Amino acid sequence: MKIADIPAVNRILKREYVKHEAPIVELTKSRTDDPFQILVTTILSARTKDGTTAEVSARLFKVVKKAHDFDRLSIPQLEKLIFPIGFYHTKARHLKQLPGALDTLFGGRIPDRIEDLVELPGVGRKVANLVRAVAFDKPAICVDVHVHRICNRLGLLETKNPFKTEMALRRILPARYWITWNSYIVSFGQTICAPVGPRCSLCPLVRWCRRVGVTRHR
Repeated sequence: MKIADIPAVNRILKREYVKHEAPIVELTKSRTDDPFQILVTTILSARTKDGTTAEVSARLFKVVKKAHDFDRLSIPQLEKLIFPIGFYHTKARHLKQLPGALDTLFGGRIPDRIEDLVELPGVGRKVANLVRAVAFDKPAICVDVHVHRICNRLGLLETKNPFKTEMALRRILPARYWITWNSYIVSFGQTICAPVGPRCSLCPLVRWCRRVGVTRHR
């Protein structure tokens, strides 16, 4: 895949995206424009299946409506509320710390800059980019395992880790694709281009795929 192929690939990814249920953070956006709920859902979603995140976030938001609602919950109570989210012990601690961090650093508001968001507990670059794009509709390139794997599998770039993938995409991906690129590729990675056992016979991007090319020439 070459940089010139990006518009065609994006059109195909968009067509596939509308066939399936959106990733959990986009579903949260469709139900609420609250940056707080989008931030919390995104923190919860890391290393967790969307179905689990949806169930847990729905349960949590019956109890927690704003950041300072975490103040009245103990860490054991939070752990019970968010179980079986992946790394729920660590995430409960981060959620407990969130109100204080927001007050101290940003006057209680959810920031929209990547450099600010990563100052919050439990927020790395992936979460920060996703919150900026989904909650604030501002250009950001969120790179998770799906984006890293599929961009390399298609031959758009050759990078060793998600951070290098993000930096490479910032250089070559037109800004008009930044906000939706993660959503399209995550959906595609969950439904067709899986890490193990990808459905290559159904893949509309197969002509660009280096994995298939390697397989054919064995």
